[in-house]
Amino acid sequence: TAGSTVSRQTTSDTTNLPQIQYCARVQRDSGNTSTNIIQFCQPLESVNSIPLAGQSATLSFWARKGANFSQASSELTAVLSSGTGTDQNPVISYTGATYPINSAVVLTTTWQRFTLTGSIPTNCSELGLTFQYTPPAGTAGAADYFEITGIQLEIGSRATAFTRTGGTLAGELAACQRYYARFTVNGAYGNFPILNSAWATTNTSGTAQLPVTMRVAPTSIDYTALWITDFVNNFTPSALTISTATGGLNQAEINITTTGLTQYRLYRLQANNNASAYIGFNAEL
Repeated sequence: TAGSTVSRQTTSDTTNLPQIQYCARVQRDSGNTSTNIIQFCQPLESVNSIPLAGQSATLSFWARKGANFSQASSELTAVLSSGTGTDQNPVISYTGATYPINSAVVLTTTWQRFTLTGSIPTNCSELGLTFQYTPPAGTAGAADYFEITGIQLEIGSRATAFTRTGGTLAGELAACQRYYARFTVNGAYGNFPILNSAWATTNTSGTAQLPVTMRVAPTSIDYTALWITDFVNNFTPSALTISTATGGLNQAEINITTTGLTQYRLYRLQANNNASAYIGFNAEL
């Protein structure tokens, strides 16, 4: 939603959350006057949703509010959407949508664990989670936000202790990288492990080896502060795109558009004078 920001924060509570270091903060920006609904969403793949069809399911999560959280009665609504399509996005549309869980919880400024239970339809083939609130008329303060962490959806009518994918942070990271993988550098002028060959004076192509097998072949790319170099001359890209014809689940073919290249010369993808340079590959639903 325009006028909102999602960021990673520390939970700062070793008493209630001794095993969880970070949370998501979903904030209505300070000074914003919009009353549009603010949503924090995650669709599940169909392959992970189908095993829950016809089952009781329990959603558990930890949440708290900021001091200026503006929703009436400090309520945050948790919605579990079920659909009959394949790998759709619940924010846009679910075919045959139903809502096994659609409940509001009341937040305080202290972390609380909430547990909600629902029955998944027998024809369910996709699930999505949404946490949302609608700001009232007025101007957002500096702490108009909710924070959430430790989200878990599981079969059964009771919530169990929060566990990470594979039981480790490494397992969680690998699962996340199926949807999005980002390469970063250690400092200005750092090199990316991607060599590009100039097939024209305005274009190069090169292959990035992805860290894990992604959900699908990456569909888009994002980047900042890059150039390509032959270590004598540097060229700033005007566009980076992914070739859908030659990419795959384990590697991505990158096409770079710029000017002034020497045809058939090799170029290295590099950070320009910026330690925040990155290139990311997106395979989200």
